[in-house]
Amino acid sequence: MNDFQEPDFFRGEDLVDDPYSYFKSLREECPVRREPHHGVVMVTGYDEAVQVFNDNKTFSSCISVTGPFPGFPVPLEGDDVTELIEQHRDELPMSDQLPTLDPPVHTDHRALLMKLITPRRLKENEDAMGQLADRLLDTFLAPGEGEFINGFAAPFTLLVIADLLGMPEEDRDEFARTLQQGEHAGGGIGSTKDALAHSPLEYLYARFVTYIENRRREPGSDVLSGMAAATFPDGSTPDPEDVARVASNLFAAGQETTVRLLGAALKELAERPELQRQLREEPDRIPNFIEESLRTESPIKGDFRLSRVPTTVGGVDIPAGTTVMVLNGAANRDPRHFEDPETFDPARGNARHHLAFGRGIHTCPGAPLARAETRVVLQKLLARTTDIRLAESVHGPADARRYRYLPTYILRGLTNLNLEFTLAEDTSR
Repeated sequence: MNDFQEPDFFRGEDLVDDPYSYFKSLREECPVRREPHHGVVMVTGYDEAVQVFNDNKTFSSCISVTGPFPGFPVPLEGDDVTELIEQHRDELPMSDQLPTLDPPVHTDHRALLMKLITPRRLKENEDAMGQLADRLLDTFLAPGEGEFINGFAAPFTLLVIADLLGMPEEDRDEFARTLQQGEHAGGGIGSTKDALAHSPLEYLYARFVTYIENRRREPGSDVLSGMAAATFPDGSTPDPEDVARVASNLFAAGQETTVRLLGAALKELAERPELQRQLREEPDRIPNFIEESLRTESPIKGDFRLSRVPTTVGGVDIPAGTTVMVLNGAANRDPRHFEDPETFDPARGNARHHLAFGRGIHTCPGAPLARAETRVVLQKLLARTTDIRLAESVHGPADARRYRYLPTYILRGLTNLNLEFTLAEDTSR
């Protein structure tokens, strides 16, 4: 561990470009290990990660998206801090968001969300996804080059979720402008910078509350009307604010995760012409390619938990009140579970075992949507090109690539991906 005693994973930027060497070094010393700067217990082993994710009775999710910052409002003393968590959880950042909720509140709110993204609804939306992808690709591919993250992936995922949630067409341009301004403000939850950027969630709350209230007064046959009529499992009607929070969480978090997945997948394809050829000839291999992309470059580096009571994970004692970070990106490269884990293998048999979407009650509810969006985009891009290349003027030659990654301790993803294309002769659709 000598090489990694000094870098601060949470405050420094030394490990932004390559966190995986750090994860590997931690895991080789011990899959459950306390880091020296902020006292966070880092879980880098696959089995150990699954244990924490599956044990919501021992581990609270109240600090899921913030971790050690700004810290708990009061000292966490004693052998059972459950009562302290319940007394003070509303003082924590993002306390009204689904990832930070614990049962029974989480159970009710997740059930509400699952009514918005049913398999039937996703299936109905696939044709719309394809049409939207084609429309955006018409413009994006025409010059033969372009920046993929902001030029295609971000607007595509935003519009897909807008369509899924039934957002009125006349409001979508405004949504796109507002959210893109928030993205370019810098920082954000999990930023290695000191200041947290302004969150767009309050804007989303206000808009969706208005939508829900309007549809309850004047219901129609659209998705928003279905949201307005949705009930909790016990049959009670949620406040408009509850529905708005669930919809806003899907809108913001779902878009961000899929953008990072698309960036990782296209980077891998652009680096490997032979893989492009194989997937063009055998598109049935695309789903497993997506799973391996998720395994090797998990869009979420990790997730936090707070231990309610003393426990043991991987043979390591964890006192009550301990901040634990389950590192999805590390667990997905655990050689005890994935053979030759540093190698990208699009035919890997157990690629789908990855923890990129978490595990247990907080498994990402938008995972089916992210997979569907990515599959549709890859199919369209591969069909409409004969070659996809990295722009060496931006990313450098093959033996000296240059990439920039988001400077956060939660998200893993490229800030930009500049590509060049050779278009297929027949681009009819």
